[in-house]
This record gives sequence, C-alpha cells and structure tokens, in this order.
Amino acid sequence: MSNVPTNLKYTRSHEWISVDADGIVVVGVTDHAQEALGDVVFLELPDVGRTLAAGEACAVIESVKAASDIYAPISGEVVESNQDAVDAPESVNADAYATWLFKIKPDGVSDLSKLLDAAGYEAVIANA
Repeated sequence: MSNVPTNLKYTRSHEWISVDADGIVVVGVTDHAQEALGDVVFLELPDVGRTLAAGEACAVIESVKAASDIYAPISGEVVESNQDAVDAPESVNADAYATWLFKIKPDGVSDLSKLLDAAGYEAVIANA
C-alpha cells in the first residue's frame, strides 16, 4: 500500500502538493507514482519563469520502464526547479515526499480547492 501523507494535497495524475508559509506551491510525484514507474533515471523539469496553466504537462519523469508527463496542479509561474533531483533522479524512489520537483507562485486564482485530500487520493489509487 502506498504512503499517502494527510498533510498534502493530490491530483488524479499523481502529483503531491504542499503550500509554503509564503504561499508558494511545492510539487512532487507521489509514492504511488514512483512505485508504478520503478527506478527513476531521468527528470526534465520546467524552467524558472515559465507560466503554467493548471493541468498543463510541464515536466517529464523517466524510469527504466516508461516515461510519464508531470502536470501543473495549479496555474502560476515556476519560481524554482529542484536541480538536486535532476542530478540524482533516484532520490524520487528513495523518498517521493522529501523530493520536491518544482515550485509555483500561484496566479491568484485559487485552484487549490480542486485538489484531492489524502482520502480522496487513496480512493483514486484504490480504483486504479
């Protein structure tokens, strides 16, 4: 069974989201996603300054089995990408919730209410 922390929000496309005290949205992939992918060998993250629309494919995660898109959970501007994760993509497998991928400054329109809580995400993966 995948680990689904209750303090995070989730998307149906297997991203986790936390919100920093300053309102910046932190994005990573869930434990369920990294388990399904297997050994992660490559990450391509969005450039700082890129404007994203909610639901837009903005990054790529590749494993020895497959490549998958990572989607923006909300609309906004990328303010940071995790170069450490790019340099050591296996860190996603080691701890998916400690390895954030990119950070977004929300565009002011709150998409956060559309995200799933832990129970909602557990229901998604149980029915997958």
